[in-house]
Amino acid sequence: MMDLPDAAATEAVGRALAPRLRAGDVVALFGDLGAGKTALARGVLAGLGLLGEAPSPSFAIVQPYAPPELRLPVAHVDLYRIEDPAEVEALALAEYRADGALLVEWPERLGASLWSDALRLHLAPLGAGRRLTWETPAPWEARWPPR
Repeated sequence: MMDLPDAAATEAVGRALAPRLRAGDVVALFGDLGAGKTALARGVLAGLGLLGEAPSPSFAIVQPYAPPELRLPVAHVDLYRIEDPAEVEALALAEYRADGALLVEWPERLGASLWSDALRLHLAPLGAGRRLTWETPAPWEARWPPR
């Protein structure tokens, strides 16, 4: 568990996660509206080399990034507008995962289709900041949390 006092601390956690990310990884970002999911994802993208601001993928649903913009291909995904897990098939997320990583906001929209090896990060309001908790599957045990 980590207490994050503000958006800058949330982005810093994302930056700490970035060097641990590798092809095939999925990071599932859980939390209500305004919980800090996008701030954490922006920190990861900045830590992977993105210069400038990353737009929220709320409208596009999938916002892909690739080298040389980042050191690793990443798809930043926002499933908020997805109503049926079957709709996700059309997004071809497995293709992004084949040679890159996925940052998935609103992963609960995947239902039982959420990958079992995904790092699950949960953000919840805590005063003016937020609390970060996680579920660490076997592929992440040596990589998360940062030591």
